[in-house]
Amino acid sequence: MSAKPLEQDMKRLYQILPLAALLLLTGCSQKKKSDDIIATKPEVVKPQAPIRMQEYKQTTDVAWLGKNYQVEVHRVADDSLKMVKDENGQKFVDNRISVKVMRSDGSVFFSRSFTKAAFESYLNNDYRRTGVLEGLVYDKVEGNNLFFAASVSHPQTDEYIPLVVSVSNFGEVGIRLDTDLDTNGGNEANADDDEQ
Repeated sequence: MSAKPLEQDMKRLYQILPLAALLLLTGCSQKKKSDDIIATKPEVVKPQAPIRMQEYKQTTDVAWLGKNYQVEVHRVADDSLKMVKDENGQKFVDNRISVKVMRSDGSVFFSRSFTKAAFESYLNNDYRRTGVLEGLVYDKVEGNNLFFAASVSHPQTDEYIPLVVSVSNFGEVGIRLDTDLDTNGGNEANADDDEQ
């Protein structure tokens, strides 16, 4: 057997071996995995100018105790009231809601403005501090009373305290929690009308 083919085979092997080793190393190598979690910094929401709810007015014709009345409810953001802040420091202007009940001849039977202060005894400290009087709308006639649905809410959320306001045929105002919605755990102790 000649040494020349063996020598050639050895040269070829020495040429192939580094290439094979390189392929083997690159094919089997893995990137080192890291357990580090890279998260972007949360954007800090900068408070805007104080936010005001849109003004609204509701006028409803009502037949009550055999006579015709017009019930007017008007909500406006009131800068004279203390502003509230949410958890980001955003300020909100609280509302004043006026209710007027007029007879068919245009004379005023009942007129009163409501602010959150009228409902304070029905609110917890959180709603007293961070809630606004969101709404008060005419609901129904029942017996000697006109009924209104009211709510004090955390601004720009679905969280609110539902309330019922009644006006009697003598002009007396009653306020109570709306326990029919069962959002307050059915607190029956506050279910009776309280004269305001």
